[in-house]
Amino acid sequence: MAFIGDSLARNQMDSLLCLLSTIETPKQIEMPEEPKPDVERASTTWNFFKHNFTVMTLWSQFLVAAVEIVVNGTATGNFHLQLDRVDTNWSEKLPSIDYAVFSDVHWFFRQNILYEGGKEPNVTDIGLYMAVKKAIRTAIKAINDCKNCRKILTLLRTYSPSHFENGEWNSGGACNRTRPIVKEEVINIGDLGIRNAQVEEIEVARNAGGNKFEVIDITEMMLIRPDGHPGVYQGKAWIKGYSDCVHWCLPGPIDTWNELLLELITRNI
Repeated sequence: MAFIGDSLARNQMDSLLCLLSTIETPKQIEMPEEPKPDVERASTTWNFFKHNFTVMTLWSQFLVAAVEIVVNGTATGNFHLQLDRVDTNWSEKLPSIDYAVFSDVHWFFRQNILYEGGKEPNVTDIGLYMAVKKAIRTAIKAINDCKNCRKILTLLRTYSPSHFENGEWNSGGACNRTRPIVKEEVINIGDLGIRNAQVEEIEVARNAGGNKFEVIDITEMMLIRPDGHPGVYQGKAWIKGYSDCVHWCLPGPIDTWNELLLELITRNI
């Protein structure tokens, strides 16, 4: 099983490792390359030998090919994205994968330059939703075009909302709530639009036949859980002093994602 995507893919894998470790203690068989500025951005592999089960993360924040934009020798944090070319960091591993769990979107909020079919920027401002849809489309094509693959069950985990209040992550934003909220209190209702764009692409893939595609539909339920983030207790030295209102506490609401994952796998056995 591969969790493919951004640091939230790693977050979900960590949750699964914790849940499964009550049955068997896994062994890490592939370590992140060193030095790494952030272990969440590394690909890593764990094995449950008694159960012949391997779980891994494959870092790919866009699912498609991306190169960071550098200006005067300084990395900008923005990227050149080739929307019609898959990121080989994960696609080359497909022959060894039975279950692929996709996670992306958060990095699409950056000021990226988009390409299709060439080396010159040739995609106008198509908006967040369409950029995400095109990336998913390319990822699905890579799954369906894989000649040496077994039948892969592909699961797309819908957008995981962040809950910064009174600012962004680098401008004083925080997530200090200590209880779930009700739907009427949800502020970032636009996140459901991202979810809808993702689901639309999976529906197209389902109707086309071939491999099986499912949706781990978590967006709406997570919108009401601003209390589930580590906040100022995130423990990462590289963002010391800032609140993490993107990732999720363990144990915590994210464990529900893997309960849904298990249910979807069971339905498709």
